[in-house]
Amino acid sequence: MSKCISCGKDVSKGVNFSKFKCPKCLEAEIVRCDRCKMLVNKYTCPKCGFVGP
Repeated sequence: MSKCISCGKDVSKGVNFSKFKCPKCLEAEIVRCDRCKMLVNKYTCPKCGFVGP
């Protein structure tokens, strides 16, 4: 089960989402739902603490 890192929404149930590596450390996997991406909600990398939009 994958959850949006910004809002915690379960994205494994047919929700559109994006999955990518942290742009700073390139290690942690960041999962974001389309709604949080559209609203430019911030997220924090659990590995290095990078904060991104």
